[in-house]
Amino acid sequence: MGSVKDLVVIKKPTRDSMGVARFHFSDRYSVFDWGEMPDHIERKGASLCLMGAYCFERLEERGIRTHYRGLVDSHGRVLHFDEIEEPTNIMEINLVNVYRPKAYVENGRLKYDYSIFTPELRNYLLPLEIIYRNGLPEGSSVFKRLEQGLITLEDLGLDHMPKPGERLPKPIFDVSTKLEESDRYITWREAKEIAGLTIEEIEEVKILLLKVNETITEIAEGAGLVNEDGKIELAFDPERRLMVVDVVGTLDECRFTYRGLHVSKEVARMYYRRTDWAKEVEEAKRRAKEKGIENWRELVKSKPPSLNPRLKSLISQMYMAATNELTKRRFFDTPKLADILEELQSLLGNQ
Repeated sequence: MGSVKDLVVIKKPTRDSMGVARFHFSDRYSVFDWGEMPDHIERKGASLCLMGAYCFERLEERGIRTHYRGLVDSHGRVLHFDEIEEPTNIMEINLVNVYRPKAYVENGRLKYDYSIFTPELRNYLLPLEIIYRNGLPEGSSVFKRLEQGLITLEDLGLDHMPKPGERLPKPIFDVSTKLEESDRYITWREAKEIAGLTIEEIEEVKILLLKVNETITEIAEGAGLVNEDGKIELAFDPERRLMVVDVVGTLDECRFTYRGLHVSKEVARMYYRRTDWAKEVEEAKRRAKEKGIENWRELVKSKPPSLNPRLKSLISQMYMAATNELTKRRFFDTPKLADILEELQSLLGNQ
């Protein structure tokens, strides 16, 4: 079980062959790597499932390999997106092996042993999240990292300090860990080492990321949205060919905007950033890093508060309306996205 979706294994993968599994997308949500939050967002699971399937099929039309097999309808049939007649929250996928780095403490610092990942390994999930950035909307982690000196303007290819809402002259590619207790940004050189990649494969990853970015940007523009940034996950198949896995192109994987307004789970993050709980989470992560504590959540004494009821309803409508408009099919009876966002802006601006 993940924080927002459950995995049901139908056939386990072996060292040399992929298995088969199904994602059951739930109405749970997560912010700041916390895990399951106190509320459920109605129809969020089905919305993510449909958006993800639509994007996977557009990628495959462009020759991009993915682990997607189809959507599962209420009769248990595995169908293409165009064949599905009503919303579903179940997606069938090909399954690869997931090898986790071993955590250990050295000189009071938490570290990870990635030695299992080698250029000879096949049929596995890369222990990386691979990120593209077309713009720097408010809330982008780039501003915090610049402030803390963790990244430089040169790293970003910029000659000036960016402002929130700025569009980039060309996409920035970023990479972070995926299977550690808290994701951390790393260099491409470190990504190559920990994931067992060759120099040629790192370049292939970047080319693939650019193609995915271009495809999602086109889908977003068709709905009047701007694709600000997003992440993908990759795996090697049994022939050690790269493929896009997990899910892609949804409001949880991407940060879309509409006339400067957020259309993503950033809306929930904005609400929680104003709470004492979020400040406690940030402090817990800092202390855990300093003291070599693997589970930083143990240091958080308070529980996350529930969402404002009206905000929760509007976020649910945002997911459903975005699905309708991104896929060009009316799966959900909900107001237009522009109208929902207008009320969201008013509500968040008044809190």
